[in-house]
Amino acid sequence: MSKDKKDMPTAQPAANSSKDFAERSSLYQEFLAEREEILRHKWIESEKKGKDIGFERALLDWIRKHRENWRSNRPTGRK
Repeated sequence: MSKDKKDMPTAQPAANSSKDFAERSSLYQEFLAEREEILRHKWIESEKKGKDIGFERALLDWIRKHRENWRSNRPTGRK
């Protein structure tokens, strides 16, 4: 490793504080929950088709067919 790289400060404290903020953020938690549902939908639809439908297609399909109902039935979801 070169001397320049050894002397460079690491971004650990900033990374940790960003991670802590993300873990506490309700908006981020909603994003993670919604993403999990989209990935589940992607898996189900891909199994039906017998091939990977891709994330973008699953996302658009899930939004069109399921998002409104999913959000309204979530205890922490926004109505």
